Amino acid sequence: MSAVTTNTTPTTAPAGSAPSLTSVFVRLKLSLLRNGLRQSGGRTAAYILTIVFGVVFVAGMMLGFVLIRGKADADTVAVLLAGSVALAWTVMPLFVPSGDETLDPSRLVMLPLLPRPLVRALLVASLVGIGPVLTLLLASGAALSVAHGAAGTVVAVLAAPLLTVTCVALSRAVAAANIRLLTSRKGRDLALLSGLLIAVGMQLVNFAAQRLGQPGGMDTLEPAASVVGWLPPAAAIGAVDAASDGEHAVAAARLLLTTGALAGLVYWWRRSLVRLMVEPDGSTIGAASDAGVRDRSGATGLLGRILPDGRTGAVMERSLRYLWRDPKTKASWVTSLALGLIVPLFNAFQGTGSIYWACFASGMLGMLMYNQFGQDTSAFWMVAQTLSTTADAYAELRARALALLAVTLPYAVLVTVLTTAVLGDWSRLAEAVGLALALLGAMLATGAVASAVFPYSIPQDSGYKNVVPGQAGLAWISILGGMLTAPLLCAPLIGATIWFHLSDRQSLLWILLPAGTLYGALLVWASLKVAAPRTAKRLPEILAAVSKG
Repeated sequence: MSAVTTNTTPTTAPAGSAPSLTSVFVRLKLSLLRNGLRQSGGRTAAYILTIVFGVVFVAGMMLGFVLIRGKADADTVAVLLAGSVALAWTVMPLFVPSGDETLDPSRLVMLPLLPRPLVRALLVASLVGIGPVLTLLLASGAALSVAHGAAGTVVAVLAAPLLTVTCVALSRAVAAANIRLLTSRKGRDLALLSGLLIAVGMQLVNFAAQRLGQPGGMDTLEPAASVVGWLPPAAAIGAVDAASDGEHAVAAARLLLTTGALAGLVYWWRRSLVRLMVEPDGSTIGAASDAGVRDRSGATGLLGRILPDGRTGAVMERSLRYLWRDPKTKASWVTSLALGLIVPLFNAFQGTGSIYWACFASGMLGMLMYNQFGQDTSAFWMVAQTLSTTADAYAELRARALALLAVTLPYAVLVTVLTTAVLGDWSRLAEAVGLALALLGAMLATGAVASAVFPYSIPQDSGYKNVVPGQAGLAWISILGGMLTAPLLCAPLIGATIWFHLSDRQSLLWILLPAGTLYGALLVWASLKVAAPRTAKRLPEILAAVSKG
């Protein structure tokens, strides 16, 4: 007993032996990286491949900076690259909220930490990783490509780390200010749209590359570079260029501007952390009080008032609500709407496009009709209880098609009108709209039949997989078969268009507008008549296929 009493005597460690908060967070970041790599061989391989590709990319960029050093357009390239890197750091936490565990400061709310040392520790720990190192190398290459003389070299040595730290602070400030959004369902919806950002970005890069490849293309970027050169943190690279040209006052002003921006970002970050740690969120207050004051009379909202009564209106409302609330459905819709508009307009702006590119929107939007029952996932069993007859299946498919047409039909017309306006070829608007509507009808028609014949399940445990293992063949047959069949169904209208042009009967091209509209409607009606009995007959197989995820 005496031994126990002796061992319980409290001791006080010397105050100087406690490690600093910054070193603790750096070791914590290294431990997170090390333990993450130990989880699986695939994650380790992905991390190594990321390093390899990052190093190769940076090496190529450094070689490019060496080659443009001393060129007239070196400052434009360096400044715009710095601005692009800063933009990437800004949007990264919005689209990859789960890519770094340390992005979520809400994990620290229960710890007795002061805001100022916490921000300092988090900032230093954030500089540990592949991204900051690659950013520092890119910033160093951009700075050295425009640095000349002693003053330019000194400013370049200061500008590269300043740009890197500012980018990291910008990323963390944005993440802290939006962390409750990023960890909610809406944040996960936003992450699913990262594919859309990549697709849109690829179109922008393609458009810019074609413009730059033209004679004098770099001259068009000089006004943008002159503006970006005064925006932090790209202003740090602009300061190097100014110091190399002997404009020391301008260089000092740009460095001070970037330093001030860094201080403002750190202050914003600190305020966000304080607010996050002391203010309750929506999950702890207001839930009970708000539940009792909601207006129950308008539970169905605007949709319930404008849609028809009966099964048609109910199914349309359900489909449109899925569009807004289901993350994968929303991602598919937004991607189709965006690409359906961007591809025709970009081709038109480049001067190489045709008015028939407007049909691309009909093709993208029509693909949303495919795998209608699989989009319901396991909830389809509730719908299946109401599909006892062919008439029920027909009403279900018709309402789903009408819900799609409520958005896709006016959008297809809008894209066609905008493409025509950019090209300035208003005389061919009628035929373009007619062909676009006919193709939309053909895609909806093939989608209705494919939904009944080739249903497949969409997994819900992954934000990036759209087919469960073992059903990829069904998905390819469904989509590719429809994409090949739909143009064949439109062959009569395509042939009529070619004949009118070859026989010099352009005055009759307006006939394609009503003909395309009626023909598309006829295709949809006929496909529903074909798909409805197959849906009713194969209902157990459809239910089993879409419930595998």
